[in-house]
Order: sequence, then structure tokens, then C-alpha cells
Amino acid sequence: MYDINKVREDFPILSRQVYGKPLVYLDNAATTQKPLCVLDAMREEYLNVNANVHRGVHYLSQQATDLHEAAREKVRQFINARKTEEIVFTRGTTEAINLIASSFCDSQMQAGDEVLVSDMEHHSNIVPWQLQARRKGIVVRHLPITDDGLLCLDGLEEYLTEKTKLISIAHVSNVLGTVNDIQRIVSIAHSHDIPVMVDAAQSAPHMQIDVQQLDCDFMAFSGHKMYGPTGIGVLYGKEQWLDRLPPYQGGGEMIDKVSWERTTFERLPFKFEAGTPDYVATHGLATAIDYLNTVGLDNIEAHEQALTRYCLQQLQTIDGMRLFGPKLSPDHSSPASGNKDAVVSFLVGDIHHLDLGTLLDRLGIAVRTGHHCAQPLMDRLGISGTVRASFALYNTKEEIDALVAGIRRVSQMF
Repeated sequence: MYDINKVREDFPILSRQVYGKPLVYLDNAATTQKPLCVLDAMREEYLNVNANVHRGVHYLSQQATDLHEAAREKVRQFINARKTEEIVFTRGTTEAINLIASSFCDSQMQAGDEVLVSDMEHHSNIVPWQLQARRKGIVVRHLPITDDGLLCLDGLEEYLTEKTKLISIAHVSNVLGTVNDIQRIVSIAHSHDIPVMVDAAQSAPHMQIDVQQLDCDFMAFSGHKMYGPTGIGVLYGKEQWLDRLPPYQGGGEMIDKVSWERTTFERLPFKFEAGTPDYVATHGLATAIDYLNTVGLDNIEAHEQALTRYCLQQLQTIDGMRLFGPKLSPDHSSPASGNKDAVVSFLVGDIHHLDLGTLLDRLGIAVRTGHHCAQPLMDRLGISGTVRASFALYNTKEEIDALVAGIRRVSQMF
């Protein structure tokens, strides 16, 4: 039995007020709140274990190293990677994608070679490739989407050429909530010997991920979107790929031996982790994973799917409502055109998204407005931005009712 009241007790911030109104926090796709266990674990480490990790012979360093590497193993288990050597700690999804863009393009691509992304990508999966296009002359192509916000996968093979060297794709759209069929994409790509990078920033907090089952070659996600601290993220890469790629940055930690003549690099995964890692944040991330596992990802997914369906149902009762992404089936039992996960983007009549979001904020309702770092997608939809409500394991139907009531109240003002 999913005890939502017990879950909410783990997040004290949810009991605060904003402008004298109870906080309704529906901006989880941007960042999630943190349970007390994560905050307590990080505070405990700073108070009692704080020391730089690796190579230290003293007790605190050894203890901090053990926690740091235990976190790597926790991540490995979380996504079912084969080895801890395949888990690289980064500052977040953005840095992980930049790492692959830099190292992969440097070693595996030449001018004229192509990377394929999609129309629904976050800027973090567009701009790093565009930077490489300027530096190295690669070509960035984009797979189109349907009007319902689904990838045009039936035409995927038509976009693959002998120059396609990598597909980099979102698992879940941060705007549309569309859940992409990664296994199908990987199967098609691998039949052409093309590796696949997956942006899992919006999927890791919401569903079970098994990288061996997906068979993707790279995956990236962020701690702060899955109840962990900011400034920490993960790059997963198959060992054979990470072995082939050069380091992203140089400095301490990632070296084997340095002389004036040459430098040799550490073994995996350390050759990609230059400098002092955020070892307290990795412990916080591991604690967040423990928390997700305790609540149960299957339970979380079922709860959030129910919230998503309920939100779509209720929003459709509002005059002038425009919903973006997969729509509900006629019986409202599920999205009709494709899977949708924990994100609902909308506009109401002629109300500007910024105005609607600002007025909802005065009612204590936190939503995100704007282009959501997905301007090419906004161009495809023919709009400048949306209002986005995004859900987490602690949200309730009553909060969705508050959102709907707030939208109705704002609508009456225009």
C-alpha cells in the first residue's frame, strides 16, 4: 500500500507556505525536493568523515573513499550495469553529454560525419553537438516528431547513412512526457553498427532502468532530479566504448604517471574523473537511490502514472485548454498515442505562459514556464513556451485539484 502521507513526512519543505498558501510543488522535472535521509547522510559525512578520497593512507580518507566507491556500486546496481568501471561520476546529465560529445567526436568522428538527435531534445543534448559541429565540422541531424509528440521511428532508418556515427536521444521528453522506445531505437541503430547515447535525466527518477536490457552504449542522468543533491550526475558507458575514448579533462585523479615527456592515464572509470570528486554528493546520491528502492520504483511509477492520467483528465475540463504530447484514450484510461510519464505541458486560451505561471505562484502553486530548454521543440509546436506541471513520488491528487482550481481562477481574470 502506497502511504503518501508517510512519504510526504520525509520532505519537510512540503509543509511550508508560499504567500500564505500551502506549497503545491509541481516543478519536479526541473529539480526534486530532498528527503531528510539524504540531507542527514551528507551532513553526517561532512561532520565526521570529511577527507579527500583515493590514495590517502589515513583513516578518514579511507572511510570517505569507501563511501564514495560504495556509491558507485549502488549506481551500478540501480541501472544494472555490468561493472562499476562503467560508472563515471560527473556534475550532471549536461556534463555527461558534453563528455561524450567531446571524447567521441575527437576519437570517432571526422568532418562530415553525423550525429542524430531528435526534435524533442533538451538543449543539453543539442548544443554540445553543435559546438562539435563548429570545432570539427560534424553534422547534427534531427529526427522529426508527430503532432502527438511521438518520435517518427518508422522513418528512423531513412535518417541513417554511412556517415551516421552516433544517435543521442532522450528517454523521456522533459516537455511532452513522451517515453521513447529506447530498445527499438538501439536495435535499429545496432543493426547499422551505430552506438546510442540515452539522456535519462527525466526517466531515472520514475521507472526501472536496466542498461543491459536496453543495450544502450551510453546513458546520462542527474542526482538532483531523483531526490539527490545538485552537482552530481552519472555517465554510464559500456566498458569497450569507454576504453576507446580519450579523457575529457586533465589533472589530478585521472592520471597513472606524469613526466615531461608523456602522461599515461588511470584505468576506468578514473580516467574520466579529473580533480577532486564531490564525494559527499556521491554519498547523497547513493542515499537517494536507497530511498527510491525503499519506496519501490514500481510503486512510484504506478503512483505517478495515476497522477498523470488524473491531471490530464481534469485539465481537459477547462475551457481553452491546449495539451501537448501524448493524449488520453477516449475512456481516459491511458495515453492513446503513446506512453507519457509524469509531465504535463499546456496553454490556456490566449493567456501567456509566463502570466499564468506567475499568477499560479501567488496561489502557492509552483510550475515551470517558458521553453524548458527545448526551443527547437517549441518551434516545431509553433509556440514560444508552455506551462509545465511535473510530478514526483510525494505529489497528490489534491495538489492537482489545487492546480486546476488555480487555472480556473486565473482564467476568469482574462
